[in-house]
Amino acid sequence: MAIWEDYYKRFKIEPDSVRSGCEPRIMVQDSPTEKAIILIHGLTDSPFFMEAIGECFDQWGYNVFIPLLAGHGLEAPEYLKGVTMEAWIENVDFAIQEAKDKYKCQLISIGGLSTGGTLSVLRMFDSPNDITGGIFLFSAALDIAGRTGNLKEKLLRTYIISEILAQIEDRFEKDLIGDNPYRYSRMDNDGARELSKLIDKVDDHLKNLKQDDINQPIFVAHSEYDSAADIQGVEALIAKSDRNKTEFFRIGKNFHVPHASVVLKEDVLAKNGSPLEPKNPFFDKMMNAVNKFQKKHC
Repeated sequence: MAIWEDYYKRFKIEPDSVRSGCEPRIMVQDSPTEKAIILIHGLTDSPFFMEAIGECFDQWGYNVFIPLLAGHGLEAPEYLKGVTMEAWIENVDFAIQEAKDKYKCQLISIGGLSTGGTLSVLRMFDSPNDITGGIFLFSAALDIAGRTGNLKEKLLRTYIISEILAQIEDRFEKDLIGDNPYRYSRMDNDGARELSKLIDKVDDHLKNLKQDDINQPIFVAHSEYDSAADIQGVEALIAKSDRNKTEFFRIGKNFHVPHASVVLKEDVLAKNGSPLEPKNPFFDKMMNAVNKFQKKHC
């Protein structure tokens, strides 16, 4: 797996400004291939979270592109102030164009964790001529879990209230850099507001569709224990999809697999070696299911 030098150049990112382990990644086959996948990390985290899944697709003969979303993975972040969903979409679209233009890939799949899943579904809807392969969603944030989450989503859609909340957090909360080397220590209000807008855009597409209207292959992995992204969001997507081209890898609530852990092959450790985020005990089984799905549909 290599650091994605073209990505740094395109978005004018200074390599020294990115935290070690959070860099944009690229994996290219030794021989030309028509297959590529774009893997997108979630809100507050980094390409590290998509690395283990990317390595699997690399072994299956894909060129793999893992962009670093604007505002993320920085050594000295100033929260996510001023970040926009349009910037994230531009990050993703650059990866798609790299796969098509530079590496001549014709069968392009897309997927991601949480917000990365939301962006993947949106690109499926808005760029159907570009996304010609499968959609691979891991804890996709197509809905916000719990009553508290729903309330915060509504508040974040109101700019003035959001700015007040942000000022309070800026004054009283710790810096975004915490013990986790691969994600920020908390959710940023500006970023959460942009995620809310992304979810709205996906909802606008879904409400105009009927059952079986979505023809692209969709693989979903989601934990019933997820307290961040409501599982009903991905269920609503599957309900509008061709059942012959969908698969749902559902992890039962009693297994206590949290939101981001779905994509983790190994535990995430703090700088002092203490455990921070547990691995998905079903990771290998999940990726075996992904492999069978991509062989059949991609």
